[in-house]
Amino acid sequence: MSENKNNIKIVLFEDEKVEDLAPVTLTRPAAAIHCGASSLIELLKDVGHPISLQTKPYLQEITATDYPHLSLETPASNERLLLVNSRLVPSPVYRQRLLELAAGDRSQIWTRDGTTIAALVGDDVPELVRLNTPETLQSAPGEWAQQLKLPEAPEAYMPIIDYPHDIVRFHLEVLNDNLNEKLRESGKYTEVKDGVFLADGAKLGEYCVTDTSDGPIVIECGAKIGPYCYLNGPIHIGENAKIIEHSAIKDFVSLGHTTKVGGEVEASIIEPYTNKQHHGFLGHSYLGSWINLGAGTTNSDLKNTYGTIGMSYEDQKVITGMQFMGCIIGDYSKTAINTSIFTGKVIGVASMLYGFVTTNVPSFTNYARSFGQATETTQDVIIAMQARMFARRGMQQRECDRELIRAMYAMTLEDRKMKSVPLAL
Repeated sequence: MSENKNNIKIVLFEDEKVEDLAPVTLTRPAAAIHCGASSLIELLKDVGHPISLQTKPYLQEITATDYPHLSLETPASNERLLLVNSRLVPSPVYRQRLLELAAGDRSQIWTRDGTTIAALVGDDVPELVRLNTPETLQSAPGEWAQQLKLPEAPEAYMPIIDYPHDIVRFHLEVLNDNLNEKLRESGKYTEVKDGVFLADGAKLGEYCVTDTSDGPIVIECGAKIGPYCYLNGPIHIGENAKIIEHSAIKDFVSLGHTTKVGGEVEASIIEPYTNKQHHGFLGHSYLGSWINLGAGTTNSDLKNTYGTIGMSYEDQKVITGMQFMGCIIGDYSKTAINTSIFTGKVIGVASMLYGFVTTNVPSFTNYARSFGQATETTQDVIIAMQARMFARRGMQQRECDRELIRAMYAMTLEDRKMKSVPLAL
């Protein structure tokens, strides 16, 4: 090729299947989802190539503000591009495969069942096809692959996230690899106990019991672990996170920065700024940002029959193939004290939960069906709540934050039909 192999731009694109990741992707690009203590944006940030990200229009302003190193502009038709599906599972193993693809001499495409996983687009691609890249990938990836006349490459398989429960499933698969990569690359950690690594300013409380036989415990700078805690790796604790005394954090837990966590947490992902600091169990679950779980909130992650768990996403039922699967909770949702969330439930963004949660909960909903009530939460209430929450963390609410809430409220209007839904276990 006439172009320098190193002169390449990475384009993270979202295809039509990204809609199936709601409520997680209502508030963030798919490439910003944390899975295995990393996101695709973080995984590719330091590979030495500029990154362009394509996401939904209403997310572009807040994405540009939160990720200033990313370009949101459509790539030029003469640029050498490495196209990466934003639903790709973040792992150093898959990053290496992407870099090997980028170093190739010939344009090629990796697909799975008609879905484009990644593609290298060079000057050997017809101009007409290049002009439609990556827009065609979003709407008709199969058509784009057919125009390239490239066969599928099953040996290059890399997993992508199809549904929200896949975030938890793949998190269990890649967390150890991601943590070991952090430890190899950074050199910023001190091993204070066997398999327990602390960054500068991290504190491990007195009388803590740690078990790293299944994976390391990595604690980032400024994080504080209270006394009398039990930590069973693999675990990642983000910057300035706080673990309350007498907590049990075990088996594949990843906590985002500035989280507060207590009680028992197992095999779960908690995004930044979320609080679960009281007693109660959280297992095999994904929690977005700015969530608060009241004292005693507990979820189920195992059916009484010990069978495979099915998830309901709008009008489709999906068998997960997982025996353990808890809940998916969107950003800004809250639970009252002693809330109980049944197995495999999906909670939308900005909802308030009370009592027993036996069904999926739409976004912007006050859910108290065990008391006979389910009503709508207004966008103004959520905007005011957001401002108070930000102020508690020393943050200023921005116009793009308010606009995001307004956009999500409008997008989820049709989901709020709880009165017509019968109480179901």
